[in-house]
Amino acid sequence: MDRISALRNVEEALRAFEDGEVDLATAERRVVAVLRTYATEFEADGLSAYRARGDDRADGLVVVADSESAARERVRALLDEEVAFEIALVER
Repeated sequence: MDRISALRNVEEALRAFEDGEVDLATAERRVVAVLRTYATEFEADGLSAYRARGDDRADGLVVVADSESAARERVRALLDEEVAFEIALVER
């Protein structure tokens, strides 16, 4: 899914909420599904999505980077604390 498709899908979820066709929880699920699909299919200019697995706050974080080591640094920067975690490329 490219960025434009993702934005259109988010817009559709918002429109459905505004029109009363769905409740907030349903709209949220739709938006989360769009973001997860976008992240797992993300590829641009040598960048890929990486997921952290490990202690508390790190577990499940997904970042975009050009390498595993860069992804590790991004996770560390986001957390502002030392936690143990592993990094893996997000699989499609």
